[in-house]
Amino acid sequence: MKRFLICLLLFAALPVLAQEETLLKGKIESGGFGAPVVKFTEIKDEFSVLVGGRGGWILNHTFAIGGGAYGLATESIEQGRTATGNPIYLTMGYGGLELEYIMNSDKLIHLNMLVLIGGGGVDEREKGGGYSDDFSGDVFFIFEPALNVELNVTTFFRICLGGSFRLISGADFRDIQNGDLAGPAGALTLKFGKF
Repeated sequence: MKRFLICLLLFAALPVLAQEETLLKGKIESGGFGAPVVKFTEIKDEFSVLVGGRGGWILNHTFAIGGGAYGLATESIEQGRTATGNPIYLTMGYGGLELEYIMNSDKLIHLNMLVLIGGGGVDEREKGGGYSDDFSGDVFFIFEPALNVELNVTTFFRICLGGSFRLISGADFRDIQNGDLAGPAGALTLKFGKF
């Protein structure tokens, strides 16, 4: 009888000893957000503005997984002229998967770290016109880590100010190389959602 009780106690204790380890434990809370973004940077040694947006699914007020897309909004980088004399400007856009770690999200002011992994393209466009068949753009890989300071304005609205650095690989379009598109950026992000 003693052996039976000892075996029964051992079998009862096995689930406690063999608990599954997971990254997220306990009750999982989730939320989400959408955000317009403006980035200030230099492309090909010219001041440039990128505009776009990002969104994501937030887990336990700490991790966010989502995506973002950004495009060159300024027509300041002249690449030459058409046969009729119209200026040709550089265009650029990129996007991809975004992973974010949010530190102390319940504090009024807190930090978040973000990384974008994706791809993009660079091309040319005639001012005031569309893309021409004469232009043949190029694609590139992008890795962009960022660090932001975030302010909780209301329970559903946050403002982020931060900086990032674009690392570009594979760009080779006319006189444009990786270093012409890579570089630091300052960003303003307006987040709306359930945090």
